[in-house]
Amino acid sequence: MAVSVYLAGFRKYMSELSFKLLKTDTVSKARTGIIKTDHGEIATPVFMPVGTVGSVKAVMQQQLKEDINASIILGNTYHLYLRPGLDVLESAGGLHRFMNWDRPILTDSGGYQVFSLAANRKIKEEGVVFQSHIDGSRHLFSPELVMDIQRSIGADIIMAFDECPPYPSDHRYAKRSMELTHRWLDRCFDRLRNTDPKYGYTQNLFPIIQGGTHQDLRIESCSFISSKNATGNAIGGLSVGEPEEMMYELTALCCDHLPQQRPRYLMGVGTPWNILECISLGVDMFDCVMPTRNGRNAMLFTTKGVINIDNKKWEKDFSPIDEGLKCEVSNYYSKGYLRHLMKSKEITGLAIASIHNLAFYIWLMEEARKAIHENHFHNWKTNMVEVLKQRL
Repeated sequence: MAVSVYLAGFRKYMSELSFKLLKTDTVSKARTGIIKTDHGEIATPVFMPVGTVGSVKAVMQQQLKEDINASIILGNTYHLYLRPGLDVLESAGGLHRFMNWDRPILTDSGGYQVFSLAANRKIKEEGVVFQSHIDGSRHLFSPELVMDIQRSIGADIIMAFDECPPYPSDHRYAKRSMELTHRWLDRCFDRLRNTDPKYGYTQNLFPIIQGGTHQDLRIESCSFISSKNATGNAIGGLSVGEPEEMMYELTALCCDHLPQQRPRYLMGVGTPWNILECISLGVDMFDCVMPTRNGRNAMLFTTKGVINIDNKKWEKDFSPIDEGLKCEVSNYYSKGYLRHLMKSKEITGLAIASIHNLAFYIWLMEEARKAIHENHFHNWKTNMVEVLKQRL
């Protein structure tokens, strides 16, 4: 199908992202809702599998739909800009067409990747100069360029370019960093207002709250971000080494100071129990590489607890990986067989573990939504966290 025909089908449906709040728990601040984009609806709370380079590692798109049932996935601006590059993406008609994915996509702006390249980057008002991890070439990411890149990638939800301060950061550094992020946000919005989507559907910019671990800065950042009346807002700069309880405290603070009628996205979090706790604080959207990365390293999250499939105890266990899931992969393969594949360094084992863990995370979100609708989320969450933390 020609790209022009593909685009024509979307133009008549173009509309700004919307969020309908459906139900709020009576004991906690957990809530359910529906996000509507031009590529489909997303039930919240939602977990978004991370497909950094346009692919969720070891998982095919068919499996993301059929076995995992992911309603939205992530791509990353930094990585996609470097490879395959904008020329390839634009020639394909954007990332949706390139990877043949017809559901929503969110792209991270690359700010976190630049943060992780601390030894090879320089932050200034104009933007960030960094060296490619691929070939050492030097590049400048400005807010304007990051918006242009995300226009070319074509995600439904795009993230503002921000600076993510390291943990710990003193108040003075965190304040300067936050103010720079705010100035960059204004430039991001200006750039989007002066450019058009390239593929016939709407792109929605989410600002990112920063401020380190300083409560006054977090409140100030929430106020600034809220004033932009964006279609959604993100909480950044957490899960970067701070204590777990501090993460919860700051997440709760941000949720209390963000608009009720906009989805809230907590970036880069986390374990299943982290996610459940943060749902109870009012977060709607999550992403993390943990299910796939940990799966490739033999850690399985299951409905009964955590399994290290490397352990010898599973060698002759021929029961399904997890009968508590509807996922065909989790029921088709046994623990003993998966252990054999992992011990043999067979790549099929990496795929099975990744698919299973992602299916578990999606299942957990479905169960959370059900518990909120049935108005027993708090008790369900308390019991579930205890179960999920068990080492089997």
